[in-house]
Order: sequence, then structure tokens, then C-alpha cells
Amino acid sequence: MLLSSIGTLVVSSGAAEAHVKWFAPYIVGAAPQSIGQTLTNSWFWTGIVLVLLFLLTTIVIERRPVGQAALAGLDRFTGPVARRADDFMRATTAAFFVAVFAVGGVYLTPDLRTPSELISWAQLLIAAGIFSRRTMPFSAAGVIALWLIALRDYELFHLLDYLALGIGVAGYLLLASIDNPRWHEKRFTVLFWGVAIALMWSSLEKFAYPDWFYPLVEERPFLTFGLPRDAFIPMAGVAEFTLGFGLIWSPLVRRLSAISLLVIFMTAVYPFGRIDFVGHAMIMAALVLIAADPVRKGYAMEAIAPAAAHPKRRLAAVPTGLAMALVVIASSYWGLHATFFGADGNVTPDELATHSFSPEHPHGPQREEGLSAPSALSDTD
Repeated sequence: MLLSSIGTLVVSSGAAEAHVKWFAPYIVGAAPQSIGQTLTNSWFWTGIVLVLLFLLTTIVIERRPVGQAALAGLDRFTGPVARRADDFMRATTAAFFVAVFAVGGVYLTPDLRTPSELISWAQLLIAAGIFSRRTMPFSAAGVIALWLIALRDYELFHLLDYLALGIGVAGYLLLASIDNPRWHEKRFTVLFWGVAIALMWSSLEKFAYPDWFYPLVEERPFLTFGLPRDAFIPMAGVAEFTLGFGLIWSPLVRRLSAISLLVIFMTAVYPFGRIDFVGHAMIMAALVLIAADPVRKGYAMEAIAPAAAHPKRRLAAVPTGLAMALVVIASSYWGLHATFFGADGNVTPDELATHSFSPEHPHGPQREEGLSAPSALSDTD
């Protein structure tokens, strides 16, 4: 029964895993729904209870023979990737930037549009720099530089969606190029934490702006797997947040969380097309590595759940850690939004929006004339 419930929660989140700003109208400055509305939502707490049961059960099993057998089986299956983890990450990162260059007209991700051709060529240079350890630091700097340049056209709060992932990727490229073993061995830890925080941060849109997801649900009702719209969206948010949280926990938890997220992202590719695949390629590459677990000493878990902790303390740490993560990240999300836009928000931002509100064209046209969507990234691909 527990596994069935968890499976329903995870699989049903697949539709909402597509980044909403890539497919539906939004206004970043609009006032978010209050935290109180989420905390009084019974579907939110239903998802939290289901996930806590899953996490606690996994941790109990992990130290037992069946858990060790599961880890050994994952090691055998993912061994080829784990042994060549750096080659895999460098190749997929370079492929991502080549794809973004080929698409053209975007900063790093599909919803950050730019008419500048120089930006596209800069991303090809980032890809080229990844093939040599001597030039990888320049590629790392290029990732951060593009994020900073995007501030010319986009609100800082909007760009926070991509800050943790950008730092994670740039940090990996920089540390992977360093010969000092003390720093070099932390490259995957930085990458994995960046992905985890990025997923937890982006999940909050489902609580702050559930109405942004309504066009997707109305156009593709099959994505909710029969759940009511207002039940599906908060539970999908819980699934995304808690699976992101799981990426920085104990070995079996983080590997199962990574596999679950990979299934979700791959499921979303079919209804949403290449734009979703390209946009999430960096996250999916990192998730493959987390599932392969190349860092056998457990650097990614020691900061939260030390392996030597007493079993009861390990179990108590799960709800405590999840509650702390929710409080810190949610407080930052709502607090920063209020700081940037005021308590009542700002519904007329000057930044470029990928989509504008229109009864005739709910997913377009572009607000900025002359900035047309690239044909290679069509919603209908």
C-alpha cells in the first residue's frame, strides 16, 4: 500500500516537473499565494506524510541485508558510468551547451530569451572549453558570466531559479580542473548540492503560483492521472521538493530519489517535447551520476546524515531535516519576493516574458516584437 501510494505521488508529479515558465503564461512579480494557504492544504500534508513514510522505511531497510543487496545491485548496474563519471559529466555538459547554441536566442535555459547572437556563440565557446582541463575554468566563469549578463533583461528573483544549478555546474567544472586532491574530490558534492537546491527552490512555484499550472492541466488533462487539479499540483510540489531533499541524504535514499526524478523527467519529455529535454539535460545528467554514486565516501551525505549516527538519531533527523529545509527555502522564497516586489507584488514587470496572457494564444506570442520562438524548440515537437 505504501509503495503504491508513493508511486502514485511520484509518477503523477511528472507533468508538473516540466518547468512552467517554458510552457505557460507567468508574471514573476505577481504576489504569490500565502504560505498559510499551503499549510492548510490537506493534499500538501498527505504528500508530506507519504514521503516521510517512504524516507523512514528506506533508511531502516538501508542498513539491513536487503538494503545492502539493493546498493550492491545498483553498483553493478551503474558501475560503467561511475567509473567514467567525469567523462560522462564533461561530455553531457558540452552537449548541452552545443544544443543551446544550435537553438539560439537563449541564455542557458529555454525561458531566458535574448536576441543577441553573441550569447549563443559564447555558449559554444563554453562547450569547447570543457574538452581541456586547462580551459575548464574559463567555461566555469562563462556559466556565471551569462547568468550575470541575463540580469540586463530579467528580474533577479526570476534568475534565482537557475542560480543553484549554475553554481553547481560551474563549481564542478572548476574543481574538476584542479589537481589539488582536497579540492578535486569535492567536485561532485558541489554539483549534487546545486541540483538538490535548484529542485527544492523550483518546486515552490507549485505552492506560490498554482494558477500558472492551470493552462498545462487544462490543455493536457491526462497529465494528472485522474487526480483533481487542486490535489495534483500541491502533491507534485511535495514530490519535487522531497525528492530534491533526498538527493543529499543517505546513499540508498539519494540514489532512489535520483532514479525517481529521472523517471519523472523522462516521462515529461513525451508530452512537452524537445524543449523540456534540452532544458532539463544538465539536471538529468547530474541525476544519472547521483544514481551511479561515484563518490563512495559519501561526501554528499556527511553534512546532514553522518553514517556513524545512532539508528534512532538517523530516523529523527529525517523529519527534522525536512522541516528545516522547508522553513529555510520557503522563507527565502517568499521573503525575497516581498523584498524585491513588495507585499502586494508588481504585476507589470519590464523583463522579457517567454509567454504573455492571451485568450487566443495562451502560450504566446512573445511580448518583445522581433524575438520569435526558435523553431527547434516548439511545444509541439
